[in-house]
Amino acid sequence: MTSGRFANSMSSALRHPGVIALIIAAVTIAAMLIVDHGPWSRAKTQPAHLAMYGTTGEAARAAGAAVLPTEPKSPLEPARPKTSPLINPVTP
Repeated sequence: MTSGRFANSMSSALRHPGVIALIIAAVTIAAMLIVDHGPWSRAKTQPAHLAMYGTTGEAARAAGAAVLPTEPKSPLEPARPKTSPLINPVTP
């Protein structure tokens, strides 16, 4: 008879919203630790003598990228529109 009351009290305690939130939080933290710190998430860096290019600029130039100046602003482009006045101005 004692084990029946214990099982009944455990089932009612597990239905409490705080206990449900703690269980979900524990499962979520465990999942984040597994995903973030697993063997598949190790950094795959190369030492400097093995890397093909020393800097990002060298890699970009090797890929054919070029740094060009921006085009000047067109004289036909309209001026910035005026901002609307405050609807409810604050007066001291």
